[in-house]
Formats: sequence, structure tokens, C-alpha cells
Amino acid sequence: MKLGEPYTIAYETISSADNVFIRMETDKGIIGYGCAAPDLQVTGETSDTVLQACKDIIIPRLTGLDPLRMALHMERLKKLLPGHGSALAMVDMAFYDILGKVAGLPVYKVLGGFRQYIKTSITIGILPAAETVKKALEFIKAGFKSLKIKGGSDVEEDIEKIIKVREQVEKSIELRFDANQGYTVEDSLHFVESTRAARVELLEQPTPRGKLTQLGQVTQGVSIPVMADESLMNLVDAFRLARRKLVDMVNIKLMKVGGIAEAVHINSVARAANLEVMVGCMDEAALGIAAGLHFALARPNVMYADLDGHLDLIDDPSKGAVILKNGTLYPRQEPGLGFTPRRGGP
Repeated sequence: MKLGEPYTIAYETISSADNVFIRMETDKGIIGYGCAAPDLQVTGETSDTVLQACKDIIIPRLTGLDPLRMALHMERLKKLLPGHGSALAMVDMAFYDILGKVAGLPVYKVLGGFRQYIKTSITIGILPAAETVKKALEFIKAGFKSLKIKGGSDVEEDIEKIIKVREQVEKSIELRFDANQGYTVEDSLHFVESTRAARVELLEQPTPRGKLTQLGQVTQGVSIPVMADESLMNLVDAFRLARRKLVDMVNIKLMKVGGIAEAVHINSVARAANLEVMVGCMDEAALGIAAGLHFALARPNVMYADLDGHLDLIDDPSKGAVILKNGTLYPRQEPGLGFTPRRGGP
């Protein structure tokens, strides 16, 4: 799927997104849908590796099995598909979609149903300061109340952009900043101190994903919450970050961690460590966003959502799987994930 408008982050420019859809049909005629949004830089996958995993492992291993024993099937698939987070997430989604349809409930209610909607941020890629301000004002006019601004390539330019955006937007608008691993510890401290007056809400993944000591140094050295994104890929990472008190928050993306079931486990570790949680996303179809939304709605310590990866996709076959009103996301109330394929879809 092409993006309506390409965007740039610290290490690449994105103009399109490959998603892989799966359709799982039971002998009772119940159909579950899932999708994968592989990303070579983040999940280590491509659409080709996901399709190969389907052909070699997923389809042969799941055909003829009871879909309501999803814990058993996912445990076996995890052992066979290490490092295939989005492929696992795709299957996990389809299982939950079937479970919800069997139960006659939307997935967020099956999971606990803590809330019924959540505000989402919307992302502004790396742009010159004037264009960043222009884009921010456009999004606010469209009803969004939380902006996530990307940076990490040039700390001085990032500082300038944040200050200029804050000068032009109301105090009630939340500003979040994502350096996408582009900063040193010194850059991070300088950025936070220099933007203090702009009231940045949080700093996401300032340092390289494998440099956990640096991440902890930033967390200890700044006055705003620091969030791990690329440094959190699985349950072990969550435990490591929590045990060493390296961050204040974590960004759980279903495509990174392998689906809703694994996200629930990671969220429990975060809650035990008193870490707040954001549910994030890749450039993924509305079906993937729906799965993330249903998870976010089900857990009380999921305080933030960054579920905007579907908004600029052209010809998304699952368009309409979530409902967006004035920057707030609502789930569909049909059983499962609420996705019904439109003509020409999966």
C-alpha cells in the first residue's frame, strides 16, 4: 500500500507499506482475520519472509487444529518462528478474531473491557521547522489533541521545531518526541533541558536499541518520562528494562512482540514495575490497528495510544476496522476484531 504522503524518521524515509493478510476458516464456518506489517529495520522481517513462514510452517501446522486452543498453538509457533514477530502477530490476531466471534463479543470485552475508547497521537515525520508547524496545525484542526514529532537527526533542529510548534499550539495540546535511536546521552539531556518551556510530555527511544546503559542514563538524567520502543522486542526485554529501572514507560507494538497474548504478558511486567504503557504501531492496515486498539482498551495501565499507522495508507482492504472521531479511537462493536472484508479485500 502506498502512503498518501511519505515521511522521514531518523534512519529512513517511508513511502509505502507491505502488509500480509491471513484468513483462517473453521469447520463451523467462522472466519478469523489477521495481518502482519513486517519491517526489516524493526522486526527483521519482509513480506517475503512472512509469506514463506506461512507456506512452510503456519499453514501446515495449524490446518485441522482446534482454534480455541490458541495458547498451545502459539507456543509451538513461537519456537518454530523465532524473530518473526509480525508473522506471529498476524496468526494471534486471527485466533482472537475467531475467539470473539465464538463468544459473540468484541475482543476488548473478551480481554476485560476496561475502557471503551482512547485518544491517539498522530505522527509528524522529520520536516523543516516551518513545515512541522504547518502539519501540526493541520492535525489539530482535524481534531487531534496529541502530536508525536519525529527527530533524532539533528538535535538543534529538533529543539527549534519543538519550541516553534509549542509557540503556535494551545497549552492543552500534548507534544511527544521520538528520537528513533538517533541521540547520544548528551544530546538527550540537551534536548530535554532546552525544550523545558515547551512542556514535552515524553521522550521516546532517544538512544540506540542495544545501548541499554545509555537509555538508563537518560532516564536518570532528565525531568520527563523516557519510553523504550525499539529496545522492547519481547517479554525478556520488558523484564530486563523493568528490573534495571532503565525507563519510565514502554511502547508495546503487536508487530514487534508477536500479538495480543504476548502484549498482555509484557503489560503485566510493566504494571508490576509501575511502568506506564503506550500501545504503538507500525505502518499497518486498519485491521492491525484494531487489534492494538482492542488490547489497549482492555488494560488499565495502558495510558497512551499511538495508533495512527493506517491513516495515510491508500487502498487499505481493511479500512473501517476502527472508528476515529476527533483524535479518539473507538472499536467496532461486532464480535471479534470487527473487521468485515470489503469487495476486493482478503
